[in-house]
Amino acid sequence: MWQLSENKDWSHLENTFEWVRVMADVPQDAIHHAEGNVAVHTQMVLAALQQLPAYQALGAQEQELLWAAALLHDVEKFSTTVTAPDGSITSAGHARKGEGKARQILYREVPAPFFLREQIAKLVRYHGLPLWVFEKPDPQKAVITASLEVNTEWLALLARADALGRICSDQADLLYRIDCFEELCRDNQCWGRPRAFATPEARMQYLQKADSSPDYVPFDTPQATVIMMSGLPGAGKDTYVRKHYRHLPVISLDNIRQEMKISPTDKSGNGTVIQAAKEQARVYLREKRSFLWNATNITRQMREQVISLFTTYQAAVTIVYVEVPAAKLLQQNKDREAVVPVAVVERLISKLEVPSVTEAHEVIYCC
Repeated sequence: MWQLSENKDWSHLENTFEWVRVMADVPQDAIHHAEGNVAVHTQMVLAALQQLPAYQALGAQEQELLWAAALLHDVEKFSTTVTAPDGSITSAGHARKGEGKARQILYREVPAPFFLREQIAKLVRYHGLPLWVFEKPDPQKAVITASLEVNTEWLALLARADALGRICSDQADLLYRIDCFEELCRDNQCWGRPRAFATPEARMQYLQKADSSPDYVPFDTPQATVIMMSGLPGAGKDTYVRKHYRHLPVISLDNIRQEMKISPTDKSGNGTVIQAAKEQARVYLREKRSFLWNATNITRQMREQVISLFTTYQAAVTIVYVEVPAAKLLQQNKDREAVVPVAVVERLISKLEVPSVTEAHEVIYCC
């Protein structure tokens, strides 16, 4: 069974992890957190979580998962907290940034199994959703989208512990909001499970188009399939392609870069490489011909820019994400014919955003 730490004494955690130690240095606004700094709040959240009957009913591994998410849920308040001239304190964006920090910790510092790690990272990312979902432009879409990435029942558990683990005047209102979040998830068939869609195309249509219904099933069928590889340099994408997709034409950004004699560190040249690759993709798309797009594609923004091109031509998109442990990654990169500088690999690791089923018709994880 995986554990972030077998010893859960706070002094041990502070002595072991720098990111725990600095929590005591992060202030919080007294209106929402009269209990004090992030370290005090996090300890209260952990204590509250372990008292919840729903947490106690979980299996041992699920309890460790939720405990880790609770410890990490405010990990990036350290970098996002700002004190305004009037004395108010905010930490905008700490949940989104915290997802990345949690992933880094559980990939490099305390390696966790892939699917467990990603669930923890997404719990950190969405931990405020149950409290604020009804302030979203489309609460229904917000819970359905979240359910495709995180277990909403566990998310509500974490949010409840977060609300109980603080001193504030509106605690009863926060707990009521979480109850309403649960009912909204139940009403939309996504309580503790991903919302089911009739087809992958129906899911993509709902996520990409405003005012669409989750029950609508498009009549159009994809004209071709594009396989998009995703993974850090040295993860084994080329090996995977040779093993599974020999029959497809391949657009490789690395190959184009080599042909054009453009270095991986040449940022100005990367745009030229991508444009050449897109032109070749358009040829295949106009011919309604399936192909494979091989690049790192390690951030959602990078993937979205290309996926939008593919779906414009009514292609179905499958993302294949390949991952190996950090130590093996660095070794495999050394063994590549075109070695990527270690500094570049390290920077890419810090930017890694694992693909989600909210991005494509299908996502395959090879980890």
